Amino acid sequence: MDYLKLSDHTNWLIDFYEQRNWYQYSPFIRLNFLTEEVGELSRAIRAIEIGRDHPGEKVKSKPELRDNLVEELADTMDQVLILCGKFDVDPEKLMMASEKKLRSRFQKD
Repeated sequence: MDYLKLSDHTNWLIDFYEQRNWYQYSPFIRLNFLTEEVGELSRAIRAIEIGRDHPGEKVKSKPELRDNLVEELADTMDQVLILCGKFDVDPEKLMMASEKKLRSRFQKD
């Protein structure tokens, strides 16, 4: 399987959203979409970790639970990448910023 760079996927994603008039929403509105996706991710993780006893919901197999987790992680990541585009932030620099922050905060003396 070929893997894309985050910046390549971000460019594709922005184009996809622009074609559907979804990119027009402000970062403030987009943040609400991110919050919604995080909620769906939370439900996917709960289903794996402690299960869901919800009437009317089909009990999912382990592969189905895993597929749902991957889908929700991807949806959450896409909203972050759209925000990167809105603020002209190179998404690949996010990883460097994370490492720099953690290394400086927790470096051994």
